[in-house]
Amino acid sequence: MVSVRTQSKHVCVIGAGPSGLVAARELRKEGHSVVVLEQNHDVGGQWLYDPNVEVEDPLGRNTFLKVHSSIYNSLRLTSPREIMGFTDFPFLVKKGRDMRRFPGHKELFLYLKDFCEWFGLREMIRFNTRVEYVGLLDSEAIGKDLRWVVRSKEKKTEKVVEEVFDAVIVATGHYSQPRLPSIKGMDAWKRKQMHSHIYRVAEPFHNEVVVVVGNSLSGQDISMELVEVAKEIYLSSKSLNISEGLSKILSKHDTLHLRPQIESLHEDGRVLFVDGTWVIADTIIYCTGYSYTFPFLDTKGIVAVDDDRVGPLYEHTFPPSLAPSLSFMGIPRKIIGFPFFESQAIWIAQLLSGKRTLPSWDDMMQSIKDFYHSRDLAGVPKHYTHDIAEFEYCDRYGDHVEFPHLEEWRKQLCISALVNADVNLETYRDSWDNDHELLQEALQSPHFTQLGTEAFTL
Repeated sequence: MVSVRTQSKHVCVIGAGPSGLVAARELRKEGHSVVVLEQNHDVGGQWLYDPNVEVEDPLGRNTFLKVHSSIYNSLRLTSPREIMGFTDFPFLVKKGRDMRRFPGHKELFLYLKDFCEWFGLREMIRFNTRVEYVGLLDSEAIGKDLRWVVRSKEKKTEKVVEEVFDAVIVATGHYSQPRLPSIKGMDAWKRKQMHSHIYRVAEPFHNEVVVVVGNSLSGQDISMELVEVAKEIYLSSKSLNISEGLSKILSKHDTLHLRPQIESLHEDGRVLFVDGTWVIADTIIYCTGYSYTFPFLDTKGIVAVDDDRVGPLYEHTFPPSLAPSLSFMGIPRKIIGFPFFESQAIWIAQLLSGKRTLPSWDDMMQSIKDFYHSRDLAGVPKHYTHDIAEFEYCDRYGDHVEFPHLEEWRKQLCISALVNADVNLETYRDSWDNDHELLQEALQSPHFTQLGTEAFTL
């Protein structure tokens, strides 16, 4: 529903990563006053590379992590740059920078800095400021006009500030808090164990026997990098049905071995696998993914994280009892992120101004129940609740604010990268012969020509 009456709200955005930045822009465009609280010294969120991991618990068991970014030094994008930009700010190739289609992480960080400067967002951001507490000003006010107390601490001075906001947007990302397996003997194993959250470079593992747990993108990437320095690498995977691309890599390297799941760990350094084989390892690296966590947030139990299901959330964004004054950005996974974040930001900003309204509490709760039921029927485990993997969902979401649907070339380039990676895991970022026609279509589209800057033809 659309209304012409608009109102300005005082809004706190937590996090200056991709979703927080576009939220700040859309909120300001809609006439709200905005404060972005960012714990690090610059924008970028996950894309702000942090090599100083010695301060972090190797398994990330602290409630408040000291290191936010999980990016390792060699990381390159798994999606081509053409599909990643916000709709009105394409991710252009720039001379003198990383001009590859699948650039390194620094290039995306620089894109976010460019976005921030182009739209003048920095003035809204307080850097080096960690949010310690967010809670209702009046817990009796649920269902009425809600206000929020936000307590933050300035890192350098340790000055604590308490402020009241009309609305809070949580945009803290979900690739920081390690999700760890439960393995017999894990606590007693005396050798080095770490989560990939703090993996940065391969050199420390020189001449070691390393077990990499988890056949994820990072597990594959890190295993391929360790081949250059480690004595032996054992990639432990839930399933031994692996992609053609990984098969090619395994057949190419004598020191890289595929193993099933771990049965148990032993004090003498043995790692026993479920098929009865074992190795004596120096290090175990858990590439087992990440969990959603909001340690600063107190909603009196209204919003909870249960096995990585954040809920109840209408459209993965709004807790019905607290919406729209509390919202979450960037919860969905397996989507083309930046355009989706943009549509989220517009919807939240327009709801807060009164330009649009949400369905009734009953209708939102029913929608959530129906969604959970559909996931159960499809046999999707609870911890994959927010894995979307569906272009149509992103388009339907955008319909709430008449946001443009994903262009066909964007969808096809996304699929092409996934298919190519499956077959050519080692080379897909640099060899993409089937993309040339789609690339030309993309670079000649309004998305790339809108700023009057010609995209360089690749």
